[in-house]
Amino acid sequence: MNVNFSHVDVSQYHSASQIARIKTENWVAQNMYCPRCGNLHINHFENNRPVADFYCPSCKNEFELKSKTGSLTKKINDGAYETMIERITSNQNPDFFFMNYSIEDDCVKDLILIPKHFFVPDIIEKRKPLAETARRAGWVGCNILIGKIPEQGRVNIIENGKINSIQAVIQKVNRGKLLATDDLNARGWLLDVLTCINSVQFDIFSLSMMYEFCDFLSVKHPNNNNIQAKIRQQLQQLRDLGFIEFLGHGQYRKIK
Repeated sequence: MNVNFSHVDVSQYHSASQIARIKTENWVAQNMYCPRCGNLHINHFENNRPVADFYCPSCKNEFELKSKTGSLTKKINDGAYETMIERITSNQNPDFFFMNYSIEDDCVKDLILIPKHFFVPDIIEKRKPLAETARRAGWVGCNILIGKIPEQGRVNIIENGKINSIQAVIQKVNRGKLLATDDLNARGWLLDVLTCINSVQFDIFSLSMMYEFCDFLSVKHPNNNNIQAKIRQQLQQLRDLGFIEFLGHGQYRKIK
């Protein structure tokens, strides 16, 4: 893998966004392996495919690329809001690559993978409709709030120009797969409680500490009338999945 963009003929393009798309997609096609199975190459779909940009010829997993200059913020612009929500609720969304690149250095600075099973409607922010004077008046886009995704779902492939090993990437992807479920409600609860655990500053934490998140969780899950019981249930699941260890007497330890 080489973080530098290779030469590609963009003389027929005049839009900066088109040139960036050609360069970044060409880079992925030439450099990126499948972070799911480790196959050394992923293939580009035909242009203008509505669901994904790339696929692995070995495991058939699909990927979509979002790229931008500057740093990767906690909020990334995406396409139509209703389309994204439909994809998530029907479990048809691909994995996402989020790329940060430098125009001046002509290279990739950061590349993050977020597997599809970390997507829930709560991380999709609805944007304001386009003005009546716009070419697509009334169109409603969305933002992907990657800052809301637990650390376990953000897989760093390139960090500040440094390439992480294939083995480390695949290991984290495989560990994250333990959290996969097609049940959106169950997925939301599991990821929300995991986010709460991540926010605790200590490796060892107590059940009483987790109960302090009751107000936060009741806002996100207003139809649940027994938040404390639900927290205990999710802690048990995360224990069984190997993300935390139960120490006894209401004490838990995070497993790195």
